[in-house]
Amino acid sequence: MSAAAEPLGSDRYIKEIKMNTDNLSIALIQADLAWENPEENRQKLEAQCREVSPETDLIILPEMFPTGFSMQAEKLAETAEGESFQWMKKLAKTKDAAVTGSIISSENGNYYNRLYFVFPNGDHETYDKKHLFTFADEHKHYSAGKERLIVEYKGWKICPLVCYDLRFPVWARNTEDFDLLIFIANWPAKRSDAWNTLLKARAIENMCYVAGINRVGVDGNDLPYNGHSAVYDVLGKQISTTEKESVFTETVELKKEDLEQARNQFSFLKDRDGFELT
Repeated sequence: MSAAAEPLGSDRYIKEIKMNTDNLSIALIQADLAWENPEENRQKLEAQCREVSPETDLIILPEMFPTGFSMQAEKLAETAEGESFQWMKKLAKTKDAAVTGSIISSENGNYYNRLYFVFPNGDHETYDKKHLFTFADEHKHYSAGKERLIVEYKGWKICPLVCYDLRFPVWARNTEDFDLLIFIANWPAKRSDAWNTLLKARAIENMCYVAGINRVGVDGNDLPYNGHSAVYDVLGKQISTTEKESVFTETVELKKEDLEQARNQFSFLKDRDGFELT
């Protein structure tokens, strides 16, 4: 039976559509994270991910999704392929979608705020947060990463970054012609205006889609978070529709054709400055 003859809801039909499309379907998981409780957070996030449709290509979790933004690195760190990473692998396989989010990770006596990008087949790539949040003494507990990660997935080039990286446009600059810039975060409510403004600015200046995924609730330091997870298109228009400052799961379709048309029409990236990071 051909794919065209398959029922619309069948697994075979869905998988063939996912392989043949130039679009990328991303799921934003805005969660209320339990403080320093990995097992509870994995259970809560797994329940939210049940809402993710079979057509989804990429599931995006918040920063430090197992624990919240804790400075108890020695107490909470997992090994490079620890329990939360194994949970991500299982989720990616079950949902037939890539999964990304960050975990407190230990390696060679150092601790990292490490983002994992896990593919449906179990392969993975990592990025260690470059800009550590000195205002909260993150630099006293974690080591900074040194290299960006560009992921190639389903014909899309993706640059995933972490929270405070959002404030540094040179680090986020689109020198590789990536299509999607991701920021996963624990960004406090009191600075939500900066979050909203900078996400939009990163989309405009880099002529790419930008997805920002934040948390909600109150952490163990009595710091409130109000979400504002959102997706912006290549010209800085918000294309996600959920405005809630509470737990939600939203899927957004990114269209490669729209991105390419905007870049061809305006070609602003051709005029960008060249530079080297040191």
